[in-house]
Amino acid sequence: MLNNKTILITGGTGSLGKALTKHIFKTYPSVKKVIIFSRDEQKQFQMAQEYPTDKYPQIRFLLGDVRDEQRLIRAFQGVDYVIHAAAMKHVHLAEYNPDECIKTNIGGAQNVIHAAMQTNVQNVVALSTDKACAPINLYGATKLTSDKLFVAANNIKGFNPIKFSVVRYGNVMGSNGSVIPFFINKKKEGKLPITDLAMTRFNISLQGGVDMVMHAMEHAWGGEIFIPKIPSYKITDVAEAIAPDCPIEVVGIRPGEKIHEEMITASDSFYTYDLGKYYTILPSVPKFKIEEFLNHFKAVKVEEGFNYNSGSNEDWETVNSLRGLIKEHVDANFEI
Repeated sequence: MLNNKTILITGGTGSLGKALTKHIFKTYPSVKKVIIFSRDEQKQFQMAQEYPTDKYPQIRFLLGDVRDEQRLIRAFQGVDYVIHAAAMKHVHLAEYNPDECIKTNIGGAQNVIHAAMQTNVQNVVALSTDKACAPINLYGATKLTSDKLFVAANNIKGFNPIKFSVVRYGNVMGSNGSVIPFFINKKKEGKLPITDLAMTRFNISLQGGVDMVMHAMEHAWGGEIFIPKIPSYKITDVAEAIAPDCPIEVVGIRPGEKIHEEMITASDSFYTYDLGKYYTILPSVPKFKIEEFLNHFKAVKVEEGFNYNSGSNEDWETVNSLRGLIKEHVDANFEI
């Protein structure tokens, strides 16, 4: 799919951007070019040490901000695929810096769409979050707006064959700023701060996130929001998996946090279909014939009122399974 193609990743120095880069070079050795687009020069410098040009002649590093549409237009020249991973993602920081969050997550999404439609980009996949579903915080609200913009972009593209789609998933195990590396670090201090004992979250590995992006790039017809079928975990089980002997300090939920997360609401159920490995929420006004889509993917409509919630999920990680996943995906040297 990506051999002899040029791919640009916004926010490419982040956890998922780096995982995508690794996957692309491993799976598509004949990729034409991989462009890492981000605004942090230090992270670009560090990533460039991992991908020296003598071994990876196809890689390029471009400094730029998704807030700058003209820079995006310049960056998208000759690009076939865009993966939009750039975002402000920390809930409490977005609550305290709302203007900055809006400029990056909403304005940046608009700029990516406009730049892609002004160049010859074939396919754009945007990353979303479970916090965009029935949002109660600014971060989630901006990502929901971003999702709506990418879905609607398929309706304003005219005769341009470009496709826009979205992938939405839960907490990425081991990503920068996530709870597992945070707890591993806090274990050294002898106490784990927990926001609420009842808290649950969806869990996906970095590779699982990469696989979803690749699925969307290959199979999207335009306008879908793809959602993985993944397990949940209890925050207390994460604490026990990492530091069973550490006392727990309940500190209360931070501004904008939920006890449980959702990825599909009951209102979404009217447009949600089961694809087997994934769910997809189709646009209310798709640019394709629903029956053709259903027949092609053997998709099955979910029951009306269906919702996908981390607290009522049927699939759960256990303390032991979490320990195995931490060792596999986060820290190979992890020991209790």
